[in-house]
Amino acid sequence: MTIRHQEDPAKRARLRWRARRGLLENDLILTRYLDENEERMTDDEVDAFSRLMDLTDIDLMELLLARKEPDAAVDLPHVHALLKKLRNA
Repeated sequence: MTIRHQEDPAKRARLRWRARRGLLENDLILTRYLDENEERMTDDEVDAFSRLMDLTDIDLMELLLARKEPDAAVDLPHVHALLKKLRNA
């Protein structure tokens, strides 16, 4: 049985730790989003968030500011949906 994100405090802490970024702007956007939404995030949203955390700070900032759109491993419907929410956070 796989433990869902919301049921595992260690997974939740790991996600929040990964949201700490080198660029202050990224850090502020991600932390604000988690503060308001973490308890309600679906497993798809957690997966999308994790995929975004694998990007460099510059690539992430470009996506958050809508200067570019996701490609390669992050060009997935649930990543696009999360980006839309992050851009409005």
